[in-house]
Amino acid sequence: MRKKTKIPNTDAAWESGALGETEKFVRVAPPQLKALIDDALGMQMISIRLEKELIDSFKTLGEFHGVGYQPLMRDALKRFAAAQMKEIVSDIVQAQKIAPSQPKPAPVKSSSAKMKKAA
Repeated sequence: MRKKTKIPNTDAAWESGALGETEKFVRVAPPQLKALIDDALGMQMISIRLEKELIDSFKTLGEFHGVGYQPLMRDALKRFAAAQMKEIVSDIVQAQKIAPSQPKPAPVKSSSAKMKKAA
C-alpha cells in the first residue's frame, strides 16, 4: 500500500505551486459563487471585440511582466480612465478659476467642424 504524503497547507505551498496547480483541483464554480465573487470584487463581465494584434501585444507584455493579459488590460484601462478623469477635473477647476468679470475663452472647435461650417 502506497503511503500518502500530506503537503502542508501554507502560503508557501500555494505560492510554490505544490497546492492547486494540477487538474485534479480544477472545477467550475457554481453560478451563485461566481456572482458572489464578482460582487465582492466589484467586477462585471463584458463582451468586447479587439484587434488580434492588440491582444497579441498584451499577451506578450503580460508574459514579460509575469501576469495574464486580461488583468494587464484591466489595469491599462483603469489607468487610462483615471488619467482622463483627472484631466477633466483639472480642466473644470481651471475654468472656474477665471474671474467672472473676465470673458471666458470660447471653446476650440476642431478643424472638421470649421470645414463643415464653411461648406
